[in-house]
Amino acid sequence: MSGFRFLNLVRPFLPILPEVASPDRKVPFNQKVLWTAVTLLIFLVCSQVPLYGIMSSDSSDPLYWMRVILASNRGTLMELGISPIVTSGMIMQLLAGANLIEVDFALKDDRALFSGAQKLFALIISFGQATVYVVSGLYGQPSDLGAGVCVLLIIQLVVAALIVILLDELLQKGYGLGSGISLFIATNICESIIWKAFSPTTINTGRGPEFEGAVISLFHLLFTWNDKARALREAFWRERLPNIMNLVATVVIFAVVIYLQGFRIEIPVKSNRFRGQRGSYPVKLFYTSNMPIMLESALSSNIFIISQMLSKRFPTNLFVRLLGVWETLDDSPQLRAISGIAYYMSPPHTLKEAFLDPIHTAVYIVFITSACALFSKTWIEVSGSGPREVAKQLKDQQLVMAGHREGSMYKELKRVIPTAAAFGGAILGLLSVAADLMGAIGSGTGILMAVTIIYSYWEIGMREAGGPEMAAMSELL
Repeated sequence: MSGFRFLNLVRPFLPILPEVASPDRKVPFNQKVLWTAVTLLIFLVCSQVPLYGIMSSDSSDPLYWMRVILASNRGTLMELGISPIVTSGMIMQLLAGANLIEVDFALKDDRALFSGAQKLFALIISFGQATVYVVSGLYGQPSDLGAGVCVLLIIQLVVAALIVILLDELLQKGYGLGSGISLFIATNICESIIWKAFSPTTINTGRGPEFEGAVISLFHLLFTWNDKARALREAFWRERLPNIMNLVATVVIFAVVIYLQGFRIEIPVKSNRFRGQRGSYPVKLFYTSNMPIMLESALSSNIFIISQMLSKRFPTNLFVRLLGVWETLDDSPQLRAISGIAYYMSPPHTLKEAFLDPIHTAVYIVFITSACALFSKTWIEVSGSGPREVAKQLKDQQLVMAGHREGSMYKELKRVIPTAAAFGGAILGLLSVAADLMGAIGSGTGILMAVTIIYSYWEIGMREAGGPEMAAMSELL
């Protein structure tokens, strides 16, 4: 009963926690699209509004590696992005999945307490992160900023985190489509890709000002250079800035992931409740969606952050150097690992780099595929999507596998689901490596997450627009 005592600790906070009321009727599809668009607009505005009181800083960004999965934007209200929600959600899911806290999701009261605990935990995490960011000097030295500005910065970050939590809850409660977390991640990545393709800003790389956007640069070079062949070569292969080949690689990875989304094993099921009603339970190749690549990226990012912090403070320590040695990139304050564990966990960014250091490439490929496969297999156990839980769900809905005895359903699912999860996770890891080696815009992790999220939104849209019959069948399976 210790779990219930833990959840009951949240009960006094429920009346004061802001909450989005559940809709009292089914929200029409058109209104869901509208609410989703409004949510997205609010997020985009917050991603561009700078924090009041920060001092300009040209230091390296310690959170650079996590920006993709956190849907965050440095120096803006979206500095924390979805970090508090993801962190609190994952920890609560792991605690519930490992039975460290006892919760019965069939009970409405338990669901409300669990949801309240996630929200409260997310706010506490956001306060903790905001305090660390301000105190560590990310926005300028606290002594220079002053106590008043420091408090104001923390308040801004916590309020922005609360806005993100409520926007996510708005979509989750059924007013919009999907979840805020997925929507914000996909938007952040797609915004980055579009910007690097069409950015009109100019950057001086030592050869004079050049357009940042790959497409804009292509037309500019074709119109201004007399040697058209050389202009094309420059537009397709230029270094340091986005080029057309980066854009082509991005499109190729998008197409491959969308193609692989269609791979699935259809397990035929029939209803004992409604005679003659048959269907199929699909086990997709990407059974755990983008979760393995997200967890792998979170693990790597945290190791990079710890390694950078230790390297700055203890640069000569043997253990610290073993964890990672960092140096600044050319024409950029951003750091990159040049040796140590962090180096072998970070991708080679070009095919040339991959061939020059084949050991680094081989270790990185083995690490990312193994990590993604392991995370995928682990996630089905802690998230309640494993073979035992699926068999129980089908049994509760009075569905049995066609051609199998009721008792053999779990055995068949156990044969299929863990294999699909591990293999799908490994494939995601390989695709991420391929995207990084090809120089795809937005990083391999970012592209994979964007594609899987966009595809899931397409499926939601098709299901919602398919009418009540399609919705009823999807709920049944």
